[in-house]
Amino acid sequence: MSSSKRPPPPPPPPLQPSPFYYTPLPPQPQDDHQDYVVLLPYRPTSRRCMLCLASLIMMIILSPLIIYISWPSDPDLKIVRMRLNRVRIHRSPRLLIDASISLTIKVRNPDIYSLGYQTLDASVGYRGKDLGYMRSDGGHVRALGSSYMDAELELESVDLLTDVVDLLEDLAKGTVPFDTVTEITGQLGLLFLEFPLKAKVSCEILVNTRNQTFVRKNCHPE
Repeated sequence: MSSSKRPPPPPPPPLQPSPFYYTPLPPQPQDDHQDYVVLLPYRPTSRRCMLCLASLIMMIILSPLIIYISWPSDPDLKIVRMRLNRVRIHRSPRLLIDASISLTIKVRNPDIYSLGYQTLDASVGYRGKDLGYMRSDGGHVRALGSSYMDAELELESVDLLTDVVDLLEDLAKGTVPFDTVTEITGQLGLLFLEFPLKAKVSCEILVNTRNQTFVRKNCHPE
C-alpha cells in the first residue's frame, strides 16, 4: 500500500506598507486626577449690543430735557393780598404824607433744589420818587414749594415839596397814584455750588383819599 503526501501550503503574500501615519500617544501623567480648564474667547451677543445702543440713544435724547429741568431759575413773586391801612395828606406847615400799606407776598420756588433768600425789600413811590421802603429777614423755600411773607410799608411825614403841583391835582381828583416794588435776593444751593437769584414784582395802585380804599391795583413781574 503506497502512501501519498500533500503538497505544502503556499506562503502568505508579503505585507504591503500602510498609507496612513500614526503619531504615538504621549505618555499618561502619573497623576490621574489632574483637571483641565478650557478658556474660550468672550464675544458679546447681538442682543446685548442692541441694548447698549438703545441706552445710548435714549441718553442722547433725554439729556436736553434733564438739563432743562435741573437748570436753576429765578423764583416767582406774587402779591396775593394788599391792604391800605391809612393815607393822610398834611398841608401845613408844609406838604407831607403819611401812609401804611400791608402786603402778603407769595414766593414760589420752581426748581428741584431748595431756595434760601437773604432779604426781601419792598418800597413805595409816588410818580417815580421813592418815598420809603422796608426790609425783612431771609427765609427758606423747599424745592418746588411756596412760602408766604407779610410786609408793611410805613410812610411817616414824608416831604413832597418837589411834587406839590402834581399832588394837588391828584388830591383835587380824589385819587393818588402810588407804585410799589418788591424784590427778593437769594441763592440756590446745588451740591457745593451756589447760584445767585433775584426776582422783582411791581404794582401800580390808585388810592382814593376820601374813603381810604384802593381804586385800582395792577401788579406784574419784572
